[in-house]
This record gives sequence, structure tokens and C-alpha cells, in this order.
Amino acid sequence: MKKFKTIFAFLLSAALFIVNCAAYEPVAVRVNGNESGLDARLIDSTTYVGLDEAGRMLSEAAGVSIGIDAAEGDCYITARGRYIGGSDCLSIDGAIYVPIRSLAKVYNASVEWRDETRSVDILISANDGIEYGGSYYIADEVYWLSRIISAEAQGEPMPGKILVGNVVLNRMFSDEFPNTIYDVIFDRKYGVQFTPIVNGMIYKDPTEDSIIAAKICLDAYYISRDALYFLNPSIATNFWIPANRPYITSVGCHDFYS
Repeated sequence: MKKFKTIFAFLLSAALFIVNCAAYEPVAVRVNGNESGLDARLIDSTTYVGLDEAGRMLSEAAGVSIGIDAAEGDCYITARGRYIGGSDCLSIDGAIYVPIRSLAKVYNASVEWRDETRSVDILISANDGIEYGGSYYIADEVYWLSRIISAEAQGEPMPGKILVGNVVLNRMFSDEFPNTIYDVIFDRKYGVQFTPIVNGMIYKDPTEDSIIAAKICLDAYYISRDALYFLNPSIATNFWIPANRPYITSVGCHDFYS
């Protein structure tokens, strides 16, 4: 019976995925004012394009060839050692489809959604493409951000890891908190802000997913630009946050607040 339930659950999941991919709205895409003919699909408020087809078109427009990797289910694509976050990559009719904004970022192209015509305009000029990760990411920022993400959200899904990173960066850019990642993590102005600095988990080597999540955050991908606090309500001993801050969302074991 257990095996039957597992098979049924898998088939149901696959059926729901097919329905989700089938329920799309075609989107016209113009590149520098010209109709592109790309197969673009609006799915769950995200415009998707085929990685290979759209990648070739943008590569020709920019005059640069860039290797791009994407895997079904990942909420990011990779190029030149960079991790560009966005909605989950999809597999449609045997091809990988990625969010058009994620792909455009690789080629330094701008994307504008036109709601009145349900279309997308891409503006792109000849350029060298996205900067390499080796020079873009600051080692100290990756070091500490990946460690707090790993310590706080190890075992959480990728969106939960990204949201923890968002909280740290949102604090860094807020006048209410210190202005570096390290200082935000070790801030004690109003008491310890993150338990891992007390229990020593902050000094553990981060998981690979946590390093990826940190780079996604440092590449300016935000699930929330307002999240400043989070807690796990099942183990929390202090409930000042839910009593005083507006609730935003929950991912995995954590609730997030602004």
C-alpha cells in the first residue's frame, strides 16, 4: 500500500506540473523594438523563454557568447560564476525555460513588461556581458552571509535560505542597523540578534546550498525587500517579533516579519 501511495503521489505531482505548464498565456517579445518570434509564456506572473533559443538571440544582440547553466526546479541560473535568482526554471516539451529577466541580466539587457499589450520589450546593446563572479562577489561578504544562512536555515528549502539572506541585507541597508554584513550579524545593540553567534554555529562551514543562496542574495535577488526579522515559532522563547512587527510570510520552519 505504501508503494502504491508513493506512485500515486508522484503521478499526481507530475499531472499538476503538466497542467501548470499548460496553463500559460503567450507573450510577444520585442528586442530593440523588433518582434523576436520567441516562444515566451506567462506562467504564474513570470514570463519564461527557452534558454537555448532566447540565449542565442541575446548573445547575437550583445555580440558576446556566454555559457549559461540552468536546471529544472532551481530558482537560479548560473553564468560566469554568478548566481542569478528568479522563479523556478521549468522543463517544457523537453527544453529548459527560464525567467526572461534572469536571462536578460546575463547580457546586461533591460526588460519592460507592458501590461496593456501583455508583451515584453527587451533593450540591449553590444556589451561584454555580466561581470565574472570572481571579481563581482566580495569574499568577506560571501563568507559571513553564507555562514549565517547555513546556521539559521540549514535543511530549509532554498527560498527559506534566500529570505534569511534578505533579512541580513535588508538590515544592512536600513538606518536602524549596522551597515556591513559582519556588523549586522554580530550586532548586540539591543541584545543578541542571531542565536548562532552564541551557540557557535556561525563558525561552522556552510553547506553548498547556503553558499549559493548567499551569492543569489548578493546578486541582488530579493524574495522580500521588507523582511527584517524572522523566527521559528516552534522553538522560539521570545515572541517580541510577532507581537510587534508586521507578518510577511512563512517558508519552511520560519516566519518572516518587516
